[in-house]
Amino acid sequence: MSERDDFLYPRSRYQGEFTPEKLIFNSNLQEFAQRVNYICGLETNGKVSSEEAYQQIKQLWKKLRSSKKSLGISKPPDETPENS
Repeated sequence: MSERDDFLYPRSRYQGEFTPEKLIFNSNLQEFAQRVNYICGLETNGKVSSEEAYQQIKQLWKKLRSSKKSLGISKPPDETPENS
């Protein structure tokens, strides 16, 4: 990546339990957050309407949810102790 891309699209290191699927999802999640940030900035500055911003974020959310499902990432197991 160029220096400009590093500035516009910052990435953080993955800190969780490593699997290729989780790494890919983490990247998708960071991209989602970055795009939501841009959309919010555009809406705040009057470049897009609130409804348009909402629809764009809703589409991004559906895309992120779909990527999670296609990668086979599920919720962590319930960690509540069993009653004896």
